[in-house]
Amino acid sequence: MTDFSYQLYCSRNFPPLSRTLKMVAAAGYRNVEGYGALYADPAKVAELKEHLAANGLRMPTGHFGLDMLENDPGRVLEIAKAVGIETIYCPHIAADQRPDSGAGWLDFGRRLQEAGAPYRDAGLGFGWHNHDFEVRRTADGALPLTAIFEGGPDLEWEADIAWLIRGGADPMEWIHALGKRITAVHVKDIAPAGENADEDGWADVGHGTVDWQALMTTLKERSNARYYVMEHDNPKDDRRFAERSLAAAKKL
Repeated sequence: MTDFSYQLYCSRNFPPLSRTLKMVAAAGYRNVEGYGALYADPAKVAELKEHLAANGLRMPTGHFGLDMLENDPGRVLEIAKAVGIETIYCPHIAADQRPDSGAGWLDFGRRLQEAGAPYRDAGLGFGWHNHDFEVRRTADGALPLTAIFEGGPDLEWEADIAWLIRGGADPMEWIHALGKRITAVHVKDIAPAGENADEDGWADVGHGTVDWQALMTTLKERSNARYYVMEHDNPKDDRRFAERSLAAAKKL
C-alpha cells in the first residue's frame, strides 16, 4: 500500500495552519509531515494537534533540527507523542557546519547515530533527509551520503529524489544501493531548464522532468518506503500544488 503525505513546509507562506490543514484534507490527503517551526512552543503543538484531529489527518513523520534532537530529546518525544509522529528525520545541516572530508562525514554519521538513540529506545524510527550536497564528492573523493550511513548503521533514510538529481546523482543507483534504508520518500519534481524560475525551478509532481513512473516502480520493489511525501520548496499556489501532485501520484 502506498501512503501519500504532504510536507507542511510547502504551505509555510500560506497561513494560517488551520486553513492549510483544511485544504490538504480537502485535496484528499490523510497524512502530513511536520517541520520545526510547527513545534516552536507548546501552544503551537496544541493547535497542531487540534487541527489535525478536526481534519482527520495523521502526522506519522516529522522533521526536527539537529540542535533540538541532541539537546532536548525529552521535548522532542513529548511532541512526537502529542501529534502521533512515528518516525523522526533530521532534515539538514547548515553549510558552515558541514564537514569537508570523508572522515568528517563519517563522524557526522556517528553523531546522528548517537542523536537517534533516545528515539529508537522509545520505539520511534530515526533517520536523515538529504539535499544535494550529500551526493557531491568532497576534495578527498568521498560521497557524504555513503559516509553518513557508514557512520550511522541504524539510520533510516528519507530519500529526497529531486535533490539527488539536482546534486548530479542518478537516483536509481542510490535506490539500488541503499533502498533498504529508505523508509520515506520526498516526491517532488523539477521544471524544465529555464522554467518556473519564480518557484526556484521546482514543478508540481507529474508536471516536470523527473521520471516518477519508473522511480515509483523501483522504490516499491527495492525500498522499505511507507510514506511518499509530496513536496515543493516554493510553490506560488500551494492548493494547486497539493491537488495536482496527489492526482498525478495516484496514477503512478
